[in-house]
Amino acid sequence: MIINFRGTQIHYNVEGKGDALVLLHGFLESSTMWNSLMPVLSKRFKIIAVDLPGHGKSGVFGDIHSMQLMADCILEILRTEDVKNAHFVGHSMGGYVALAYLKNNLEQVTSITLLNSTPSEDSISRKKNRERAVQLIKKYPQAFISMGVTNLFANEKASIYEETIKAMKAEANTYPIDGIIANIKGMKTREDTRELLRNYKGQKNIITGKEDPIVLFNEIKNIAKVTDSKLYSLSGGHMSHIEAKNEVLDIILRLEAHSSHVQ
Repeated sequence: MIINFRGTQIHYNVEGKGDALVLLHGFLESSTMWNSLMPVLSKRFKIIAVDLPGHGKSGVFGDIHSMQLMADCILEILRTEDVKNAHFVGHSMGGYVALAYLKNNLEQVTSITLLNSTPSEDSISRKKNRERAVQLIKKYPQAFISMGVTNLFANEKASIYEETIKAMKAEANTYPIDGIIANIKGMKTREDTRELLRNYKGQKNIITGKEDPIVLFNEIKNIAKVTDSKLYSLSGGHMSHIEAKNEVLDIILRLEAHSSHVQ
């Protein structure tokens, strides 16, 4: 499926019947990251898996893709699909987008699950790393993508998922460089949403890999506590949907059918 939003095409897939479940991929990924989970999830949910701007088959808006811009894309998709309420599962950057959506659409979010993601804004050092990343990808795009994808997995598991990593690199190398840069800039300037998540009274889950090199376990453990989110700590790195697939499926399948929260 394709919508035209503010002059740019946004691609998404719809599969299954039931409560709506919006799946949002991470940086250097696309809606294809959910393919191995779809056969199971689509029996329980109406899946809406989106290619975020600059990724997959979706276009590029401009110099920066803010999390709010991407959340606005999701809102337009849900309007098109006549979806009033939905569960949200966001992987890494997709979690940032889900939180941006939550900010302006509290009543439409049945539950939110952050998968290898965090409501914290970038630290000063992380922002500097993103600035370096922009310069690196301009000069050495293939090297940046190769390093970026490989580093998503726990070190000891990278060899196990060699074919998956190879396929991810091949797909990411088809993405427009200006789109990748726009997303890096958007992540760098995103807001801190810990207070937003803490005040949200719906079902909220944080799924983390104990060896995640990006969303550090000790940090996210404390964040889960202060935001009153249920924490699921799994083995592996930043790719829990691959490294701990069955556990992630089980968590998502246990999402409550209807929200009972009151804002």
